[in-house]
Amino acid sequence: MNAAPPLVDLPPDWDVRRRYVRLTQTHPNGMVTFEFAVGEPGLFVEMVMPRAAFDCFCADQGVVPTHGGLPAPTADRADLAWGWHLRDVRARSGNHPT
Repeated sequence: MNAAPPLVDLPPDWDVRRRYVRLTQTHPNGMVTFEFAVGEPGLFVEMVMPRAAFDCFCADQGVVPTHGGLPAPTADRADLAWGWHLRDVRARSGNHPT
């Protein structure tokens, strides 16, 4: 039986053992908002958790801290057309976590 070919060709430097965290906000109630990525810091999920849980999560994942955000989308950057964050939506709606 032959194995199915991969769905996409991954870059040779893609390494799922690399884990990244970018802290984006610390809330007054002790919660932190952060971005978590596996293999590529530009492809991430946003997460929120208490600071103590965040510290344990980072230790468990063996993350590499990263700094700064992704560039803002522009008309000439089609690859960033879907580049938005939950915090941007909350800021526009006035719904801010405390």
